[in-house]
Amino acid sequence: MSSNPNPQAVNPLPPVVVALCLFIMGIELAFTLGSRGIVGGPEAVGWRLSAIQTYAFSGEIFAWMWETGRWPLDQMMRFVTYPFVHGSFTQTIFVCVFVLAMGKMVAEVFGSVAMLLIFVLSGIGGALLYAILLTEPYPLVGGFPAVYGLIGAFTFLLWVNLSLVGENQSRAFSLIAMLMGIQLVFGLIFGGTKDWVADLGGFATGFGLSFLFVPGGWARIRRLLQRD
Repeated sequence: MSSNPNPQAVNPLPPVVVALCLFIMGIELAFTLGSRGIVGGPEAVGWRLSAIQTYAFSGEIFAWMWETGRWPLDQMMRFVTYPFVHGSFTQTIFVCVFVLAMGKMVAEVFGSVAMLLIFVLSGIGGALLYAILLTEPYPLVGGFPAVYGLIGAFTFLLWVNLSLVGENQSRAFSLIAMLMGIQLVFGLIFGGTKDWVADLGGFATGFGLSFLFVPGGWARIRRLLQRD
């Protein structure tokens, strides 16, 4: 029986996770370098602001679309584009770290396409909850709601594994509880917007979608829930 003489200590990242992270970081590098006058000329200084005006999600615009019954494509696209536009380089770094960590685990279990769908659809779910529950005038930018969707999928995996070993499944939600707690503390100390609502919506969307994307789908979940 042959064996690998040079086993890898760490499994390589799925290509879709790397590509997603590079895409997010590439946009941010363009903004950062442009703001410093390294690329794009004088007009590049305003690239970030222009992108936020064009691609950020706006609860006010959503309310207008709902009231008028008009759904123009250039406004609807904001549901999908806002996670790729960030307010700062630091925010982008944190998003990419979570994409690499959570995206790897989700893609390895659910598959690359499912991981990407969870990311995109969780961003949409987060924006919807943000628009429905709040009347914030601030635009929603950044990939955290989509990242929280990946955290939701990861939580689902923990939830299923704890069921398999007969442990308390509520422990699976310790990560999201800790992250929400940190956001609450920072919000109380430093103030800021209520975009944590979008993060929570993204988490719920990612967790819910996992029932559909888990290998075996509903049949496997039904068997797990029916165990004595």
